[in-house]
Amino acid sequence: MTVRTRFAPSPTGYLHIGGARTALFSWAYARRHGGQFILRIEDTDVARSTPEAVQAILDGMRWLGLTHDEGPFYQMQRMDRYKAVIAQMLAAGSAYHCYMSKDELEALRAEQEAKKEKPRYDGRWRPEPGKTLPPPPPGVEPVVRFRNPRDGVVAWDDLVKGRIEFANEELDDFIIARADGTPTYNFCVVVDDWDMGITQVIRGDDHVNNTPRQINVLKALGAAVPQYAHLSMILGDDGQKLSKRRNAVAVTDFDDAGYLPDAIVNYLARLGWSHGDDEFFSREQFVQWFDLDHITPSAAQFNTEKLNWLNQQYIKQAADGYLAAEAARRLAPRGIDPEAGPVLERVVALYKDRVGNLNELADAVAPLLVLVHPSAEMIETHLTDAARAALADLRGRLAAAEWQKSALSQAIKETCAALGLKMPQVAIPLRVALLGQPQSPSIDAVLEVLGRDAVLARLDRWL
Repeated sequence: MTVRTRFAPSPTGYLHIGGARTALFSWAYARRHGGQFILRIEDTDVARSTPEAVQAILDGMRWLGLTHDEGPFYQMQRMDRYKAVIAQMLAAGSAYHCYMSKDELEALRAEQEAKKEKPRYDGRWRPEPGKTLPPPPPGVEPVVRFRNPRDGVVAWDDLVKGRIEFANEELDDFIIARADGTPTYNFCVVVDDWDMGITQVIRGDDHVNNTPRQINVLKALGAAVPQYAHLSMILGDDGQKLSKRRNAVAVTDFDDAGYLPDAIVNYLARLGWSHGDDEFFSREQFVQWFDLDHITPSAAQFNTEKLNWLNQQYIKQAADGYLAAEAARRLAPRGIDPEAGPVLERVVALYKDRVGNLNELADAVAPLLVLVHPSAEMIETHLTDAARAALADLRGRLAAAEWQKSALSQAIKETCAALGLKMPQVAIPLRVALLGQPQSPSIDAVLEVLGRDAVLARLDRWL
């Protein structure tokens, strides 16, 4: 049997971390088993679904590199199919019309709550042998309810949580189509999973209570029941449940914050799943290793400090060309031409071991691309008359030096020796004059990358 998984977000908000982990695990399971990964947009909540949220989901998936094999499918484009199945169920007797008014339903609930009973539909319009139903009241458009089994249990062996059982008597006849004819969530999901041949449903454990209802509908349709894997929640740094309505950041916000998608994928993979003690691995390794047996049923906790460390490791080992492109994407909105100075790949190679994210990398490389004027305090501290005299001496040596690190380092040493100065007394003023700041990577490497013409021109501003 070919493995077919799906990710089915509702576009009522952006793709958040919890949803991204669900998508990642569903994608990885399909890739691990040579199957297909389907993307489905559950957009039947017309009042809250927005095109912007749909696009944000697609952008987030694309940024993470979670490519789908089929879709995206949109539930709103499948209404005819849902209505056809409802008609089929009405004809088969597995669903029925219910004419109970809203006022009647509210009165029933109030009565049940007064008796401290669980609020539930009492089955007054449910057809039963020997039962006579009243005539439909005039002017009332009925809902359609699923005729849930009254006896026995509905159970499944959850691939994360183990055996789960619900007594059918605890499940009332839920609505599968509203009075206006629009199908409900639990019904649409069943038809979609059936039509799309989904074999494993991997989703958050907030759906556990939906699962017995969905299984019963699948059985009533004579459809195959997929395996279910319910992932536990993700807690934030503060130990509280992440919520896209409260504090969970959109996946695209991690891009804005300077994280690499591979670092996010690596980090999400470790939220509730493990492969021994491995912390740092490629997505290819992840796919090769991934299974559902090693997903913990307990909640995972998001740790920003660990994510930052992981992102730093990914930056260190990333290709210079990739980092240059990412830095350029962040420099352009600042009005900085990434081609205005030295070759950006050479510049990022100097700084990649010194930064924690791509925004910091853009900040670090900017002074090599544009002139940065040091503050008055920095000028007073580091560009004194004595410091400028040392820079003047060094300028003459640099103008005649071969432009490679060893020769440039030697020129600085000669200035120190000639004027009786220590290395920091020359190197720090040199950094301030060239970059507007007293810290940088090895100054001879900076000189080499910046280039002779730019170095001499920048020094001449202070001499």
